[in-house]
Amino acid sequence: MQQEVLLKNSFYNLRNVYFTTAISIGYLLLSALLVGFKTDQLVLIFIFNSLFYISAGTRRFILGFSIFIVYWILFDYMKAFPNYLFNKVHIKDLYELEKSIFGINYNGIKLTPNEYWKLNSVAFLDILTGLFYLMWVPVPLAFATYLFFKNKEQFVRFSLTFVWVNLLGFVVYYAFPAAPPWYVQQHGFEFIAKTPGDTAGLARFDHYFNITLFQGIYSKGSNVFAAMPSLHSSYPVIVAYYGLKNRLGKINFFFLIVMIGIWFSAIYTSHHYTLDVLAGISCATIGIISFNYLVKNTRLKNFIWYFVKRI
Repeated sequence: MQQEVLLKNSFYNLRNVYFTTAISIGYLLLSALLVGFKTDQLVLIFIFNSLFYISAGTRRFILGFSIFIVYWILFDYMKAFPNYLFNKVHIKDLYELEKSIFGINYNGIKLTPNEYWKLNSVAFLDILTGLFYLMWVPVPLAFATYLFFKNKEQFVRFSLTFVWVNLLGFVVYYAFPAAPPWYVQQHGFEFIAKTPGDTAGLARFDHYFNITLFQGIYSKGSNVFAAMPSLHSSYPVIVAYYGLKNRLGKINFFFLIVMIGIWFSAIYTSHHYTLDVLAGISCATIGIISFNYLVKNTRLKNFIWYFVKRI
């Protein structure tokens, strides 16, 4: 009798139940195999299934944002395949290149920008850069939410561009493993596998407010040796591009300020070299241009329209 009711109800039909259950169990099993079980995985499953079944509107919403869920899962699974197992990690050569191009003479010694700001940090910039660095997730997601309700085609294009840029960045991560500036500051030029993530200069933000916000964030990092390109620097470029494309007016000034702020924060806090930031900007630019090319010259445009109709 219950099965008959489910079969008659298109919203709660057995096909949907079987599909979401299979996806949920498969995700948990694969995650346990690759990266181990974490409570975050249960939270993700709960959110997805809840929104999928609450209403037609929430179902369309979570299906749309499944693009970002796929990105998050891929990023998490990178822990199972450390990039330093595939190619040599660049530590000293990257540090010396940064110093040779962007070095700052300070008291008769040539320093990298990261080293200079570490010696000349001030509380105001510690707080400001911490706030900017906290925006790299909320701002793109908030913008995506706005586009979802305002213009679903632009939402899908923005979301797919976001994931495409990340995939390009992941390719570089494995082709060119790179240590961040804080690694050199703490460990020198010796390669140490399985080095845990570190808050670096963002620790000053935590200490100022007597919290462990960034410590909690960076303890879950997927790979320490994935500093180039700085995808933190890529994301605000994508947001600014689509903001300008959609003619959002004054809000674009906010996006541009956040973009520049994140670029500076990455260097100030010793999470990235200037070279990493430039690589991140280049990755976003290449990603946007190549995505637009694929939409124009392949069947990707048909997929976008199909997806738009589903959400």
